[in-house]
Amino acid sequence: MTRTPAVDVVCLGESMVTFLPSRPGRLADVESFTRSIGGAESNVACALAAAGHTVRWIGRVGADPFGDHLLAAIGAYGVDVSAVRRDPARPTGVYFRTAHDRASGAHEVAYYRAGSAASAMAAHNTDPDAVRTGRVLHLSGITAALSDDCLALLRDLTARHPGRPLVSFDVNHRPALWRGPAGPALLELARGADVVFVGADEARAAWGLRDASDIRAALPEPDVLVVKQGSRGATAFDRNAPGAREFVPAPRVDVVAAVGAGDAFAAGFLSATLRGLPVRDRLRHGHLMAAAALTAPGDLGPVPARAHADRLAALDGHTWGRLHLGPGWTEPRSAAASAGEEVRTP
Repeated sequence: MTRTPAVDVVCLGESMVTFLPSRPGRLADVESFTRSIGGAESNVACALAAAGHTVRWIGRVGADPFGDHLLAAIGAYGVDVSAVRRDPARPTGVYFRTAHDRASGAHEVAYYRAGSAASAMAAHNTDPDAVRTGRVLHLSGITAALSDDCLALLRDLTARHPGRPLVSFDVNHRPALWRGPAGPALLELARGADVVFVGADEARAAWGLRDASDIRAALPEPDVLVVKQGSRGATAFDRNAPGAREFVPAPRVDVVAAVGAGDAFAAGFLSATLRGLPVRDRLRHGHLMAAAALTAPGDLGPVPARAHADRLAALDGHTWGRLHLGPGWTEPRSAAASAGEEVRTP
């Protein structure tokens, strides 16, 4: 019997084919779209693979051309897709979105994922060896919302038992996907994880919690809790770190498309975690990977070379606070400005 190769990270969840508009405007008015890929867990997988880690993505896609495209596109990042199951009876999910920022009232997204192959993921059709042979298992609340079987699968994977991988869980609260209140299920899953990512806005919507300390009080179980506070920054609670709490401001970013930033943040943080970096640097690498996504169209941006990201993450606090990142910054052609000047790259 062939043993499933071990990898740094296993990401399990839905991926979809994404159609990005050729120009701004309402979906009803856009005449052509560019095909891409999107999905929280596959985004994390691709970013981690581009950052030099061994990664496996586990999901379920249709036995259709869009499923072929997803496997080819995700595999092209160097992600192992051998454990992905093809479903002959269900289609691969797709979605269309406008070019507007998600925060704007003009932003539109049209999902075609009901009854998709991904919604049929369950414990009985997921390879347990492929799931367990990563140092880290990354999951998200989006998968839990797709069906009762998907929720049961995530409950099984976040159950605490000896010998399991380090479990990472991104809350990813999407109210429109849930048939009832999402808060209790998301809280249960987060409490079973070792590393949890949640936006302050998500915690407010799902659990009625407004302050980072209140969120930590509601989630004492995870070793690491990261509360993302938008453009302000992020706070990490790590029971194994000195002080147990660290806030790192986010750099100023010239946003091209406000999609995929949360997934990229998780990838940057997990990459730094795998490398054994301190909490401050994990947060900084999360911010840098998020900035890479924000300064490029689509869900995935070009990942900065490790040496370039390390150089920026090592900046002193004053210089880090003046960091300004624009499109193309991931190319390491800009040096940090001298002390007292704004650091803008490029």
